[in-house]
Amino acid sequence: MEKTGGDWKEKQVIQYYSSSDRKSTPEELQLAAIAVSLNVRLRSADMPIAMQERALRLARSLFDSSSSRRPNLTLLARSIKKEFDRWYGLAWHCVAGKSFGSFVTHSPGGFVYFSVDSYSFLLFKTEVHLISNDPPPPCRR
Repeated sequence: MEKTGGDWKEKQVIQYYSSSDRKSTPEELQLAAIAVSLNVRLRSADMPIAMQERALRLARSLFDSSSSRRPNLTLLARSIKKEFDRWYGLAWHCVAGKSFGSFVTHSPGGFVYFSVDSYSFLLFKTEVHLISNDPPPPCRR
């Protein structure tokens, strides 16, 4: 945050890395090769490599099995969400489309953003908190 003229404003910091800044692990290189073979572009991730691979393969498979030239993105997003709920626990969310903006909060290790052909997919996990059956306290005025 920075203060400008008496108002606090959020300051965005973006870091760019060149290939010499950090060496890729063999697992990262394997995931990159899988993405290329599937014609999928991995854009951003905070997720274990095995989960990323599952997301990429699942999206490509669902996309390819679509019977129409223009896939039903709601069905694709729902299928990916349900599969991740089943494999990795509840509270996964999936957004799919050609053009969308987002600003999300996700659980650590639960975020991936990628594209398949001309469609983008945002998959992320949030925390679930159980609500007790106790009534809320009364409001005081």
